[in-house]
Amino acid sequence: MRSPAPGRATIHGRGRPLSSEPARRAGLLCGLVAPLLWAAVIVIAGELRPGFDHVGQYISELGERGSTTETFMRYGGFVATGLMHVGFAAAFYATLIRVSDRPRLTLLVAVLIALDGIGRIGAGLFVCEPGCAAPESLSQRLHGLSATIAFLAIAAAALFGAILFRRDERLRSLGAYSFAFGCAGLIFLALMSAN
Repeated sequence: MRSPAPGRATIHGRGRPLSSEPARRAGLLCGLVAPLLWAAVIVIAGELRPGFDHVGQYISELGERGSTTETFMRYGGFVATGLMHVGFAAAFYATLIRVSDRPRLTLLVAVLIALDGIGRIGAGLFVCEPGCAAPESLSQRLHGLSATIAFLAIAAAALFGAILFRRDERLRSLGAYSFAFGCAGLIFLALMSAN
């Protein structure tokens, strides 16, 4: 039996290199679970806050300073899903670079997904003031900036993803979905900003 090259990690000493396949699969799973976790945390936190209006109030108010749902929303919603988006971005790139003939576009979409995750993490780490109504507060400004970066990055990722998916016959059906999601994200951001 041949021994592995020096410095190469092996599984159970059998000479096979460690595979990154479990990490890639875990990252792809993060991409599936993150939106579900995000929605669940919003619904649960909203139920725990009597009088919270999902239409008339910002999601960030569920994590505002001093609220009963602050820690749950900030770390269970923003930070946890942000970390999952970063993991998904890496897995997305590792998966699509195998089949894509557009490596730069694949990298751009992955970077935008990761930027969304970083923005979510920032929005969780920097607390929103009560009612998200204290723009002079540094924490409030950083929260708003982080959330805006996250929203714009994920919408851009979806729009550039539509171009990327259109080029590959196996992924073409995702193109229309991705385009619609990107447009909807920008429309909702504009509506939210208009309030």
